[in-house]
Amino acid sequence: MIKFVYCLRRPPRLSREDFQRYWRGTHGPLVYGRARALRIRRYVQVHTLDNPINDALRESRGTLEPYDGVAELWWDSAEELIQAASSPDGQKAAQDLLEDERRFIDLQRSALWIGEEYPIVQS
Repeated sequence: MIKFVYCLRRPPRLSREDFQRYWRGTHGPLVYGRARALRIRRYVQVHTLDNPINDALRESRGTLEPYDGVAELWWDSAEELIQAASSPDGQKAAQDLLEDERRFIDLQRSALWIGEEYPIVQS
Protein backbone atom coordinates (compact mmCIF):
# COMPACT_ATOMS: atom_id res chain seq x y z
CA MET A 1 0.00 0.00 0.00
CA ILE A 2 1.30 3.44 -0.91
CA LYS A 3 0.13 6.62 0.78
CA PHE A 4 0.05 10.14 -0.61
CA VAL A 5 0.27 12.73 2.18
CA TYR A 6 -0.60 16.36 1.49
CA CYS A 7 -0.05 18.88 4.33
CA LEU A 8 -2.23 21.86 3.50
CA ARG A 9 -1.97 25.54 4.28
CA ARG A 10 -4.74 27.93 3.36
CA PRO A 11 -4.14 31.23 1.59
CA PRO A 12 -4.21 34.31 3.88
CA ARG A 13 -7.54 35.46 2.40
CA LEU A 14 -9.39 32.43 3.85
CA SER A 15 -10.23 31.82 7.49
CA ARG A 16 -9.58 28.31 8.78
CA GLU A 17 -13.36 27.77 8.96
CA ASP A 18 -13.89 28.85 5.34
CA PHE A 19 -10.93 26.75 4.20
CA GLN A 20 -12.17 23.63 5.98
CA ARG A 21 -15.76 24.15 4.85
CA TYR A 22 -14.68 24.42 1.20
CA TRP A 23 -12.24 21.52 1.48
CA ARG A 24 -14.84 19.21 2.98
CA GLY A 25 -17.96 20.39 1.17
CA THR A 26 -16.63 21.20 -2.30
CA HIS A 27 -13.21 19.60 -2.83
CA GLY A 28 -14.04 16.37 -0.99
CA PRO A 29 -16.92 15.54 -3.35
CA LEU A 30 -14.66 16.38 -6.32
CA VAL A 31 -12.11 13.82 -5.12
CA TYR A 32 -14.88 11.31 -4.50
CA GLY A 33 -16.18 11.80 -8.04
CA ARG A 34 -12.73 11.24 -9.53
CA ALA A 35 -11.56 8.42 -7.26
CA ARG A 36 -12.32 5.74 -9.82
CA ALA A 37 -10.37 7.44 -12.62
CA LEU A 38 -7.43 7.94 -10.24
CA ARG A 39 -7.80 4.45 -8.69
CA ILE A 40 -7.83 5.91 -5.18
CA ARG A 41 -8.45 3.21 -2.56
CA ARG A 42 -9.08 5.55 0.35
CA TYR A 43 -9.24 9.31 0.95
CA VAL A 44 -9.24 10.95 4.38
CA GLN A 45 -9.21 14.61 5.36
CA VAL A 46 -7.69 15.53 8.73
CA HIS A 47 -8.89 18.99 9.78
CA THR A 48 -6.77 20.90 12.32
CA LEU A 49 -8.74 21.79 15.44
CA ASP A 50 -8.77 25.27 16.90
CA ASN A 51 -7.87 24.02 20.36
CA PRO A 52 -5.45 25.26 23.04
CA ILE A 53 -3.92 21.78 23.15
CA ASN A 54 -2.39 22.49 19.73
CA ASP A 55 -0.73 25.65 21.05
CA ALA A 56 0.62 23.81 24.10
CA LEU A 57 1.99 20.98 21.96
CA ARG A 58 3.68 23.38 19.57
CA GLU A 59 5.19 25.46 22.39
CA SER A 60 6.46 22.39 24.23
CA ARG A 61 8.42 21.30 21.17
CA GLY A 62 9.24 24.63 19.55
CA THR A 63 7.66 23.65 16.23
CA LEU A 64 6.23 25.72 13.40
CA GLU A 65 2.56 26.69 13.24
CA PRO A 66 0.30 23.76 12.37
CA TYR A 67 -0.92 22.98 8.89
CA ASP A 68 -4.59 23.70 8.32
CA GLY A 69 -5.14 20.05 7.52
CA VAL A 70 -3.73 16.90 6.00
CA ALA A 71 -5.13 14.91 3.09
CA GLU A 72 -4.30 11.21 2.98
CA LEU A 73 -4.87 9.08 -0.12
CA TRP A 74 -4.04 5.39 -0.60
CA TRP A 75 -3.16 3.25 -3.64
CA ASP A 76 -2.24 -0.42 -3.85
CA SER A 77 1.25 0.46 -5.13
CA ALA A 78 3.32 3.28 -6.60
CA GLU A 79 2.88 1.60 -9.98
CA GLU A 80 -0.91 1.77 -9.59
CA LEU A 81 -0.67 5.49 -8.82
CA ILE A 82 1.58 6.09 -11.85
CA GLN A 83 -0.71 4.08 -14.15
CA ALA A 84 -3.77 5.98 -12.95
CA ALA A 85 -2.04 9.35 -13.37
CA SER A 86 -0.83 8.34 -16.85
CA SER A 87 -4.24 7.39 -18.24
CA PRO A 88 -6.28 10.03 -20.09
CA ASP A 89 -9.09 9.81 -17.50
CA GLY A 90 -6.59 10.02 -14.66
CA GLN A 91 -4.83 13.02 -16.18
CA LYS A 92 -8.13 14.83 -16.62
CA ALA A 93 -9.18 14.01 -13.05
CA ALA A 94 -5.82 15.16 -11.65
CA GLN A 95 -6.04 18.41 -13.62
CA ASP A 96 -9.57 19.05 -12.33
CA LEU A 97 -8.40 18.55 -8.75
CA LEU A 98 -5.35 20.78 -9.17
CA GLU A 99 -7.48 23.58 -10.62
CA ASP A 100 -9.76 23.37 -7.61
CA GLU A 101 -6.83 23.18 -5.15
CA ARG A 102 -5.62 26.55 -6.46
CA ARG A 103 -8.89 28.04 -5.14
CA PHE A 104 -8.33 27.15 -1.49
CA ILE A 105 -4.76 25.89 -0.91
CA ASP A 106 -1.58 27.96 -0.68
CA LEU A 107 0.40 25.53 -2.83
CA GLN A 108 3.77 27.20 -2.23
CA ARG A 109 3.44 26.81 1.56
CA SER A 110 2.02 23.29 1.50
CA ALA A 111 3.93 20.01 1.30
CA LEU A 112 3.22 16.63 -0.29
CA TRP A 113 4.91 13.29 -0.76
CA ILE A 114 4.26 9.58 -1.16
CA GLY A 115 5.33 7.08 1.45
CA GLU A 116 4.65 3.74 3.00
CA GLU A 117 2.93 3.19 6.33
CA TYR A 118 4.49 1.14 9.11
CA PRO A 119 1.78 0.73 11.76
CA ILE A 120 3.26 0.55 15.24
CA VAL A 121 0.19 0.75 17.50
CA GLN A 122 -3.25 -0.46 16.43
CA SER A 123 -6.23 -1.24 18.58
